[in-house]
Amino acid sequence: MTVRRCLPWPNACLRTPAEPVDEITDEIREIWTDMIDTMEAMPGVGLAANQIGILKRLAVVDASDDRGRAVRMANPEILHASVQLRSHEEASPNLPGVFAKIDRPRAVTVRFMGEDGTVREQDFVGLWATSVQHQIDHLNGKMYFDHLSKTKRDMLLRRAKKLKG
Repeated sequence: MTVRRCLPWPNACLRTPAEPVDEITDEIREIWTDMIDTMEAMPGVGLAANQIGILKRLAVVDASDDRGRAVRMANPEILHASVQLRSHEEASPNLPGVFAKIDRPRAVTVRFMGEDGTVREQDFVGLWATSVQHQIDHLNGKMYFDHLSKTKRDMLLRRAKKLKG
């Protein structure tokens, strides 16, 4: 169990779509464990593998109040998204100190390969849904601020640069 370093923006891994996972191996399980440790250390409600420099389609999400309920996902894909949107302030450990309010579908149905290697579908609502969508964006080489207008995105990146020194 290891807390991994989150890559600083604008590392190329953060703009590179991750590769699909063929099977769940001990190495994959180990990466998931490190990802959960890293997510808890932030603290955060999700993490995608490319945030720590691993270009595999792996994500973990835990938006539970009591923690310890992380869902481990390989190759997550959204099958259905609700029409109703939910606004939430999103941030990323890859670009610390800044955040933005993003509108995303309030609920999603996601297909993914779980810890046991079987493909399953699961519904996520509220913060869980927001986090899953945020992680899938990462796996596709997108950042949350890509959902902002160019003006807002530029302001956010300037603010982050100023904070970085």
